[in-house]
Amino acid sequence: MNSVRKLLIIGFVWPEPNSSAAGGRMMQLISLFKAKRFHITFASPAQNSDFMVDLAEFGVEKKTIELNNSSFDIFIKELNPTVVLFDRFMMEEQFGWRVAENCPDALRLLDTEDLHCLRLARQNAFKENRDFLTSDLLSEEVAKREIASILRCDLSFMIAEFEMELLESVFKIDKNILYYLPFLVEPTPIESLQKLPAFEERSNFIFIGNFLHEPNWNAVQYLKEIIWPLIKKQVPGAVLHVYGAYPSQKVLQLHNDKEGFLIMGRAQNAQDVVKKARVVLAPLRFGAGIKGKLLEAMQCGTPSITTNIGAESMHGNLPWNGFVTDDVQVFADKAVQLYQDKSIWLKAQENGFEIIEKRYFKSLFADDFVKHILKVQTHLKQHRLNNFMGSLLQHHTLTSTKYMSRWIEEKNGKG
Repeated sequence: MNSVRKLLIIGFVWPEPNSSAAGGRMMQLISLFKAKRFHITFASPAQNSDFMVDLAEFGVEKKTIELNNSSFDIFIKELNPTVVLFDRFMMEEQFGWRVAENCPDALRLLDTEDLHCLRLARQNAFKENRDFLTSDLLSEEVAKREIASILRCDLSFMIAEFEMELLESVFKIDKNILYYLPFLVEPTPIESLQKLPAFEERSNFIFIGNFLHEPNWNAVQYLKEIIWPLIKKQVPGAVLHVYGAYPSQKVLQLHNDKEGFLIMGRAQNAQDVVKKARVVLAPLRFGAGIKGKLLEAMQCGTPSITTNIGAESMHGNLPWNGFVTDDVQVFADKAVQLYQDKSIWLKAQENGFEIIEKRYFKSLFADDFVKHILKVQTHLKQHRLNNFMGSLLQHHTLTSTKYMSRWIEEKNGKG
């Protein structure tokens, strides 16, 4: 093993913590590895973006890589990482076989973010106007790709307990190759909590979410067409601020001053705008993972109303920081109740603080996370022998993907 611990992260995109929860999650993972003195290189085939984080500020080297290009093989051999982390299964599909071939002893980790196949299967069921069934997953092409990727990796980080259970029960994945790691939160000092705006100092409802994410766009349409008119009927002066990165023209067209439905676009600082709002609305009708926007609401002391999909895997047996319902009228009624009743609002706020403390504090996970990774790495040979299906898939993928990629590379070269 290398004397210096080296981590190579292969990113689907460059991290944008102010644009999405996924960007924030990636920076949390980087901080966990940095704390254990890993030398980190972040590589991605993505284009640079205006809102990407400056990785150099965090002591992380940045490297642009190409798809279907053997220049990656030279790069990874020279780097010789101890650990490789794939950001979402698509990156493992593209680069996993190259990592396995050039650095066979490197520990291969996958950060799933959320189960893409679950999100897509729920989205399809919603569009077909029917309930989602777990059997939908078995016919989902993305599921076959995603599960194969999980099996090929030594360890996959899961953000939601429900998804861990699903993988074990529906897909029969061995729990030894799964690791539960939710969003991680640093404790907020008491004085900062005391400085949060009070009930009387807050106004308006808020929705916040990246518009490149289909569940968010759908939720905003749902608010506009059905839920917001019901709230507005009870509170005529109410205003809803809709924030989110990457709003398209169809999003911007929903702006209506008269209805108090205001499309605000990207928030310069998401926490600032959430702290000023009195209630977060998150009527998500499909999706997966755990919701960064709802955890952020709890950190900001802002109660929320969401659906069962929205609250899934987020609060365990603890009471929600507001209300959870799939009924449209109840959703609107509870939103109004939270907005107008200070005692209910304060209790909801308190619930949010308790959820964070008992389920998301970084200190609950940080030590075990690194210990677990080092343990798997120490016993990597045996760990891989125990994951025969993964070895089998790795063998066949190496053969098929390798030749497909080589063919594309040669074709590009001749073009």
